[in-house]
Amino acid sequence: MGLIGDLSIQISQMLVVLLLAPLLTGFIRKVKARLLRRRGPPLLQHYLDLIKLARKEAIVAESASWLFRAAPYIVFATTWVAAALVPTFATGLLFSWSADLIAITALLGSARFFLALAGMDVGTSFGGIGSSREMMFATLAEPALIMIVFSLALIAGSTQLSTVAGFMQSPAVGLRISLALALIAMVIVAIAENARIPVDNPATHLELTMIHEAMVLEYSGRHLAMIELSSQLKLLLYTSLIACVFVPWGLAPVAASFTAHLLGGVAYIGKLAAAGIMLAVFETTVAKMRVFRVPDFVGVALMLGLLATLLRFMSRGL
Repeated sequence: MGLIGDLSIQISQMLVVLLLAPLLTGFIRKVKARLLRRRGPPLLQHYLDLIKLARKEAIVAESASWLFRAAPYIVFATTWVAAALVPTFATGLLFSWSADLIAITALLGSARFFLALAGMDVGTSFGGIGSSREMMFATLAEPALIMIVFSLALIAGSTQLSTVAGFMQSPAVGLRISLALALIAMVIVAIAENARIPVDNPATHLELTMIHEAMVLEYSGRHLAMIELSSQLKLLLYTSLIACVFVPWGLAPVAASFTAHLLGGVAYIGKLAAAGIMLAVFETTVAKMRVFRVPDFVGVALMLGLLATLLRFMSRGL
């Protein structure tokens, strides 16, 4: 396969994550509604909402600076790049050399940084509260993610996602306690980073409990559309990351045929559907915790990631 073919597959992956992100969020909402014996919104409702927001005029506060206007596009760009770097249906793509776990962590941290700055830029109390809570939880979530990356790098011998996925598909991986601990820690970090139940409820706007929504209350129009699409991409990113590292089956290998890439796409959609159903069931059966309990919840991920790294140092078989 030539350069044009490799470039087309890479562009296809970028478009796949962009188009499937609203569908995954809509699918989770639909499953939750069915579990609660309600009809729920249509699966394509998020696409319609994004189009509607993009057509509306963006209302900007007089006290807002250039950062408030630029932050939605910066957050969207960094999140989209991070999501496009994660192998979804194939490994060894054209830009796979840059698909590094540390680089993805840095991109997500940059998006959080600019969003927190935008929340404080206007000077409202809700924005300041949301930004302070976001950064407080980030002090535990980011170290936990780094410890997970260290444990995976010690096991697979690399932080490059295609190499990690290839190692996880080989018989050499075996059954490891450190991988199980890293998986549980990654799930906790994903829930916290996406402000899902029990950390936060994305369907409500309660002043005393909201975290992510408090930072974006001042946004409207196309700016809000970028923020919403970024949050949907972030949920897809963590789902893809868990599927790539811990459930890598179905990924097309390097220089595979078109049929293998097609089967990889079908397997990827099946993984997203399974993850959406499990998340919907989890959020339906678990109540939201108090905001002061969230650091304890995220701290569990940090301790599990640290324990996974220590186990890998102590024994190569664990």
